[in-house]
Amino acid sequence: MTRTFNWKLVFKTMGVLTTLEALFMLVPTFVAWWYKDPDFGAWIAASAITWISSWWMLGAGRKAEKRVGEREGYVIVAAVWLVYSLFGMLPFWLSGALPSFTDAWYETMAGFTTTGSTVFTDVAAQTHSILLWRALMQWIGGMGIIVLSVAILPMFGLGGMQLYSAEVTGVSYEKLSPRIADTAKHMWLTYILLTIGEGIMLWLFGMNIFDSVCHSMSTISTGGFATHNDSLMSYGPAIQWTVMGFMLLSGINFTQLIYLFRGKPKRMIKDEETRWYVGACLIAGIILAVGLLIHTHQIDSIRLGLFTSVSTITSTGFVASDYMIWPPVLWMIVFFLMLTGGASGSTAGGIKWVRLAIFAKSANAEIKRRIHPNAVIPVRFNGMTMSESATSNIVAFVFFYALTIVLASICFCACGIGFDEAIGIGVSMIGNVGVSIGQWGSSGCYEAMPDVAKWVATFVMLIGRLEIFTILLLFSRSLWKR
Repeated sequence: MTRTFNWKLVFKTMGVLTTLEALFMLVPTFVAWWYKDPDFGAWIAASAITWISSWWMLGAGRKAEKRVGEREGYVIVAAVWLVYSLFGMLPFWLSGALPSFTDAWYETMAGFTTTGSTVFTDVAAQTHSILLWRALMQWIGGMGIIVLSVAILPMFGLGGMQLYSAEVTGVSYEKLSPRIADTAKHMWLTYILLTIGEGIMLWLFGMNIFDSVCHSMSTISTGGFATHNDSLMSYGPAIQWTVMGFMLLSGINFTQLIYLFRGKPKRMIKDEETRWYVGACLIAGIILAVGLLIHTHQIDSIRLGLFTSVSTITSTGFVASDYMIWPPVLWMIVFFLMLTGGASGSTAGGIKWVRLAIFAKSANAEIKRRIHPNAVIPVRFNGMTMSESATSNIVAFVFFYALTIVLASICFCACGIGFDEAIGIGVSMIGNVGVSIGQWGSSGCYEAMPDVAKWVATFVMLIGRLEIFTILLLFSRSLWKR
């Protein structure tokens, strides 16, 4: 028998989460008043619309049953990104900063999904409130709106486990405590402390307070929105090394970081995924650095190579050097790094290293089985034997990941975008990287992209942020028949 879908609970949950968004909007509203930004009125209007809408949703969800099933969980997880982006775009649209509805939607979705690509041709000309909202959107979306919600929803008598599991389909986070809400709180506390720590260091190294706040939020969320047109190219080595270090940390599973900060570094060192991820950052960084050193004969090639490696693998997208002027073999390496991503349970996008590692081990095991067909050769990760279902899950994920890139690239080509650039944009959007190759390259500015392509790109961003399966399950007939 098919259970009735609990629409009231969906509205109530969305009302609670939209109320949180309205509260976040008060921060740039205050900044607009403080700096006497001309868009202060737009912020008042956007905040009021968000508040009123949240009250309406809470009213529509009155007396909702406190039952979150799988269907409700997947719908809420997908809907919250769309609803947050719908209200989050209002300041851009109402202020005239982005008068095109498509451009305002694109910028907002790129923010909340931490993709970091932009349609602003002159970022530095924007008001303080707009720049702060861009960084704040990424910071909210970085740790995940759903991870935030499972820390808050229990206060309203709403369970968060179904939302948590729907958000992290495929590769799950490690629970630090029996209650999932406590795990979310630990992760958010670590997230906040890292943001504050980086902000202070950037300020000490010469960045002004406002830029320090914006860049620290964009770094820890691995989003990549900057306050200047040239990203981080105009800043000195100290700031670039600092950002590089925090990008590297943000690409590590946050539960491993919590163990590190609790004085248990061995837990993180022994973690196989962390070793794969850090090793990839270093090896790719050294290759880029050596190649750049041969090409330019400059000692700062080491810093630029490592920075580009970490920024690309973590899907942050900050730029310390225009890699499109490097030898083609180097920017092609950057292109392939865009596919990888950071560790599971981090704020980074991409395929994730736990999947890549298990995929590589499975391929190696298959080769051995060909040589020894009667041998039992298990695939182990972190000392545990991987089940066939877990391996199949990863193979399916990689297949759908590649398929999405192909389909998106076809759509981009149909919009008049060149073949190479279409593939680059597809990889960039699903990996939530932001930067790409070709015309947009390291600038990450997509203002010239056709409107239809922008809508396709935002959909691909969402698919990548929700790691594909959440979106696919929404279109599964079996989910709605259960």
